[in-house]
Amino acid sequence: MSQQHSAAPAPTPTTDSAVATVARRRDWWRDAVIYQVYPRSFADSNGDGMGDLEGIRSRLPYLRDLGVDAVWLSPFYASPQADAGYDVADYRAVDPMFGTLLDADALIRDARALGLRIIVDLVPNHSSDQHEWFKRALAEGPGSPLRERYHFRPGKGENGELPPNDWESIFGGPAWTRVTEPDGTPGEWYLHLFAPEQPDFNWEHPAVGDEFRSILRFWLDMGVDGFRIDVAHGMVKAAGLPDLGAHDEMRLLGNDVTPFFDQDGVHDIYRQWRLILDEYSGERIFVAEAWTPTVERTANYVRPDELHQAFNFQYLATHWDAAELREVVDRTLDSMRPVGAPATWVLSNHDVTRHATRFANPAGLGTQIREAGDRELGLRRARAATLLMLALPGSAYVYQGEELGLPDVVDLPDEVRQDPAYFRGAGQDGFRDGCRVPIPWTREGSSYGFGDGGSWLPQPEGWGELSVEAQTGVPGSTLEMYRSALAVRREQADLGAGDAVEWLTAPEGVLAFRRGDFVCVANTTGAPVTVPGYGRVLITSGEVEETGGEAVVAADTTVWWTTA
Repeated sequence: MSQQHSAAPAPTPTTDSAVATVARRRDWWRDAVIYQVYPRSFADSNGDGMGDLEGIRSRLPYLRDLGVDAVWLSPFYASPQADAGYDVADYRAVDPMFGTLLDADALIRDARALGLRIIVDLVPNHSSDQHEWFKRALAEGPGSPLRERYHFRPGKGENGELPPNDWESIFGGPAWTRVTEPDGTPGEWYLHLFAPEQPDFNWEHPAVGDEFRSILRFWLDMGVDGFRIDVAHGMVKAAGLPDLGAHDEMRLLGNDVTPFFDQDGVHDIYRQWRLILDEYSGERIFVAEAWTPTVERTANYVRPDELHQAFNFQYLATHWDAAELREVVDRTLDSMRPVGAPATWVLSNHDVTRHATRFANPAGLGTQIREAGDRELGLRRARAATLLMLALPGSAYVYQGEELGLPDVVDLPDEVRQDPAYFRGAGQDGFRDGCRVPIPWTREGSSYGFGDGGSWLPQPEGWGELSVEAQTGVPGSTLEMYRSALAVRREQADLGAGDAVEWLTAPEGVLAFRRGDFVCVANTTGAPVTVPGYGRVLITSGEVEETGGEAVVAADTTVWWTTA
C-alpha cells in the first residue's frame, strides 16, 4: 500500500522533568539537535519590525515542542549593525533593538525551565569600529597602545598610499582601509577581513586574550550553555602578514590554508578557553564556525582539549548525489573518530541559500544562488536531505524556518538589501538577505505573525501558507515531518549515537545504511527505486509502497525503518 508515514509528536515534558533532563543527561551535545535563531527574523515582541529577545522568549515553547535540544542565538550584542550584529561594539551589553540584559537573563532562565539549552554567538576575530578600543586607537593616533590591539600598519608606496599587503576582504575589495589621522592627514591602514566597519583584533597582544577570557566568564556566569565561535579559523595571522600572492576572489571555504585563516596558532587560544569552560558545571560547549579546506583540518579544532564541535561545511556544500554524500559522510566520520569528537551535520544557516532553494537548482552553483529554481523539486529534496541528516551519527543543526520548508527569497528589491557584501561588488555574492527574511507564524497579519509592525525585510506573498499555523496538525506537512522525525530520533537509541554507519547494498543513486535496529534509505534519483523492505516504516519524506517484502521508494525520498 502507498503510505505517507508520520510518527506522533513528542510528548510535552513537564517543567520539572525538563529541568531534570537538562541536569542529568551527560554528553548531551554528542547527538544534540541544535536550532539556530537569527534574532532579527524570529519573532518581534514590540511591533518595531525587528525581532528581539522577548519575541524569542515567547516562542520557546514552540522550540520545546519541535523537539530540539538547544538553541543557538546569532549575535544580539550592542552593535551599529553594519553586518547584522557581527560587528560588536560591546560584548557585555544587549543592543537596545533586541532588549536588555534582563531580557537575556529571562530568556536563559525560561529556556532551562523548558529543558532547552542556550548557546550564544561569540565574535573574536574582529570588533566593530565603534568599539571603545578602536575609537580610542583612532583618536590617539600613531603610536597609541590601543592600535597594537588591532592590525595598524603604514602603507606601501612613496607616500604610504598603497595597502600594506595584497589581502582581500571576504566581502570584496581590499582588506585594508586607510585612516585619517587626528591632524587631518592620511595615515596608517588597518586590517579588516570582512567589512571596513569590522577591524580585526591582533591576537598577539595579551590584552585581547585577557578581554575574551573575561567575556567568556561574563556569559557563563549569566548561565549560557556554550558558545558558537564566529570565524573560529581566523584570529591568528601569519607572522609579518605576508602577501597572499594570488588575487582570486576570496571565499570562506577555500582549498588552501591562507596567511589569515586556519593558522595553527588558533589552537593555543582554544586550549586556554577550554580550561575556563571546564571550570563550570553542566557540560557547557564550544562550537566552531571553522571554514577549513578539508574535514581533516576541521578535526584539529575538536581535539579533546579544545572545542567540542565544528560545523561540517563540506557536508553543507555537497550536492544531492548519493556518491558524493557517501564520500563526505565517510570522510567526516573517519576524521572525527581519532579525536573522539562527534560529527556535525548542517544544511542551512544565515550565510547560505536555504537548502530548499539550493536543491531546486542544478548542481554546481555553489551555496549562494539567485534563482528560485523548481520549488516543488527543491522542497522534495530538502525534506529527504533532512531525514538523511537526522539519521547520521552525531549532532545536527537546524536553521530557523527550514522546518517550514521555507525557500530563499530571491527577488528582494535592491533598495531593501542590507548584506554588506552586496554593496562591495565582489567577494561573497552578497545575497544573504534572502535566507534572513522573517519567518511566518500565522496565515495572516501584517507580517504573518512575526510582529504587529511589519518586518525589516519584506516577506513574499503566500508566506502565510508556509506558516506554523498553516502546517500544524497537517499530516505530511514539512513542520509535522520535522516534529515526528525529532520525536523518533529521541526514541530510537541507535539514532544520533555512535561514530559509524554500516553501508548496505543499494541501487545506483541510493544510500542505504544500518545502525543497530535502524535502517535509513535515501533515494537521490529522480525516479522510484525498489529496495528490500527492512521492517516497520518509522517515517518517510515522501511516498513509499510496500508489497511482497519489497518497498518502492519515490524519487528524492528518504525512509526510516526499524527492524526491531
